[in-house]
Amino acid sequence: MVSFVLSSLLSIFAVIGGVLSMPLMDTALSARSTPAAPHFVIYSDKWISGETGPPAVSSIKGYNVFALSFWLVSGPADQAEEWVSLDNATRASIKTSYHNAGISLIVSAFGSTDAPTSAGYDPTTVANNLAAFVLKYDLDGVDIDYEDFNAMNAENGSAETWLTTFTKALRKKLPQGQYILTHAPVAPWFSATYSSGAYLTVNKNVGSLIDWYNVQASIFFTKEGTSEYTTCAGLLTKSSSTWPKTSVFQIAAAGVSLDKVVIGKPATKGDASNGYMNTTLLAQCVDTAYQQGWDAGVMVWEYPDAAAAWIKAVRSLAFPE
Repeated sequence: MVSFVLSSLLSIFAVIGGVLSMPLMDTALSARSTPAAPHFVIYSDKWISGETGPPAVSSIKGYNVFALSFWLVSGPADQAEEWVSLDNATRASIKTSYHNAGISLIVSAFGSTDAPTSAGYDPTTVANNLAAFVLKYDLDGVDIDYEDFNAMNAENGSAETWLTTFTKALRKKLPQGQYILTHAPVAPWFSATYSSGAYLTVNKNVGSLIDWYNVQASIFFTKEGTSEYTTCAGLLTKSSSTWPKTSVFQIAAAGVSLDKVVIGKPATKGDASNGYMNTTLLAQCVDTAYQQGWDAGVMVWEYPDAAAAWIKAVRSLAFPE
């Protein structure tokens, strides 16, 4: 997701939490279905000694989406490449165990490595290639971790147009309701300070085709302070003047469906340059948001720094297992 690794970060919002526990979704997940909220998403692009392919379901209990990172324009890398290296029988066995545990297995595209708009790649061709990868390797969908900051910061509409065309083309190959299609924008891209609209324009154009947003705070913005989105108020109801109106409920007020605003956070301080919250505080923020009507879910970067214990703690107040 945003390629949080290395130099990115997923920090973004937390919300909702509830005094009353909310029943979990059915543990049996039918193949090729798009799960309902809440979404508990975990990314992985690390090569882990002694582990081949995605982790055992016991290691990620409490999540319902696992994102193999990343698919690049040049082809699969890291955990996406490792998935390709497995034989068909092994992949089928893993998929069965994940579905039996209610976990969807998707691939995340781009990250900080790719800047497809600036590089001049045709959005329809890239979408068709990505969809072909999903179909060939039997995945449940895709996450679009678009981090072409030069294109978006140009504010000339190139990024918004590219993402709009790309998302439409991707949906033609991966029908809604059968395949997951999420985006992972940085929170500031929902700010009205962008004259071209940034992700508010993307949402207006193709938001109906996107299942949810794994919103993340970004360290790429040098103006953004290390305290951005690190309090419940800043995360949920009033972001700072640096990136105004980019907290969870402010994003929803700008026209994004509240049930699509998934909170993205780094697992540890080492997984990001800013935006970190410990699990106790994040759980409180999630509970606060939940009491105000939010139930979109939480995303984290990345496994194995976050695993079953991390999400259990974050879910403990609003969505106890």
